[in-house]
Amino acid sequence: MCSHQLEGTMSELQALRLENARLKEQLARRKENSRDYPLSLEEYQRYGRQMIVEETGGVAGQVKLKSTKVLVVGAGGLGCPALPYLAGAGIGQIGIVDNDVVETSNLHRQVLHDSSRVGMLKCESARQSITKLNPHINVVTYPVRLNSTNAFEIFEGYDYVLDCTDSPLTRYLVSDVAVNLGITVVSASGLGTEGQLTILNFNNIGPCYRCFYPTPPPPNAVTSCQEGGVIGPCIGLVGTMMAVETIKLILDIYTDKNFKPFLMLYSGFPQQSLRTFKMRGRQEKCLCCGKNPTITKEAIEKGEINYELFCGSRNYNVCEPDERLSVDAFQHIYSDEDFSIKHIFLDVRPPHHYAISHFPEAINVPVKKLRDMNGDLEKLQDEVPNVGRDSNIVVLCRYGNDSQVATRMLKDKFGFTNVKDVKGGYFKYIDDIDQTIPKY
Repeated sequence: MCSHQLEGTMSELQALRLENARLKEQLARRKENSRDYPLSLEEYQRYGRQMIVEETGGVAGQVKLKSTKVLVVGAGGLGCPALPYLAGAGIGQIGIVDNDVVETSNLHRQVLHDSSRVGMLKCESARQSITKLNPHINVVTYPVRLNSTNAFEIFEGYDYVLDCTDSPLTRYLVSDVAVNLGITVVSASGLGTEGQLTILNFNNIGPCYRCFYPTPPPPNAVTSCQEGGVIGPCIGLVGTMMAVETIKLILDIYTDKNFKPFLMLYSGFPQQSLRTFKMRGRQEKCLCCGKNPTITKEAIEKGEINYELFCGSRNYNVCEPDERLSVDAFQHIYSDEDFSIKHIFLDVRPPHHYAISHFPEAINVPVKKLRDMNGDLEKLQDEVPNVGRDSNIVVLCRYGNDSQVATRMLKDKFGFTNVKDVKGGYFKYIDDIDQTIPKY
């Protein structure tokens, strides 16, 4: 090799060494810089459209979301829309409390679940869905019924709680425990085409649930989704609003200075509307968050606060055993060719329930209409022309609850003596006798 070629080779080798050193230095800088990134590169891409919204605070806001732990009580109509939006937003840890299982009747509104998961625990179904949506989050499930003995242990360590339940009893419990632990609660409810939402115990200065409602509503004034029905998108919108409020809390959109207690009311029919009402602040005499609280952690855990007694419950068991028919006994008399001649058959469900499916021989007289008659036989005869006080009357409802109430009214107020209700109601008959009848 001549000296000219040797010089060229050495020059190329030196250039390669310099390039290699430059690349090593660049790689080292990248590694060094990457240690300063609070999120992974995939997370930057995942949350990018969210971080560029000015109100979120960019990367700092996203880090707040990632560092936050949120507990969702209930994976039903409200929890199902709230959970994926919280997961999608990048909440670091999400807890889900629900001991119920997925049923087919849930799926029109609880869209986080699907038909393949019927029979699965709702909390587990929800966990599977939101971890598929976002593998960066940590999901903890609690397949238990929330009560005064386990609530504090479950709530401990969470920054916010979403109350997505459907009973006053649980709302009081969630609020009381949260106040004692200093946790802010996003609380909502929904039924039919309407819903409402509020924030409780905001930063330990806002009112709690007891401040709004020192006395619970009468048990007969509370209707569940199972009884009153619900339009899926309506409750879905309220659940989505819960996720919005939670994100606002985490991002400090609300402050001690600008927060004012509120209640938002959503109505889906006939035209969609959203109204926000100012609510009173924390009450000094409140038994939980007031100046001299008696609803303490110790009192709750010892069972001194009897939520069932406080909220009450409907007493449907108003009939004696001999005033009730099993579905088998009812089927025996119903299969008689002369059934319609020998018996008056009353279906006391609401008219829109009756219209979905019913026995052809049954006459629809809703229990509410029966109550409004106040024992007036002539008014009942306007609805049931052939009825007399010596008639044999069989009463049916959906689950065998309202039929007991109706039986008691027919005997005590109208003076009928031969009245019996069907235990378990229409749905029990379908389950045990005839599964070809539509069940809703």
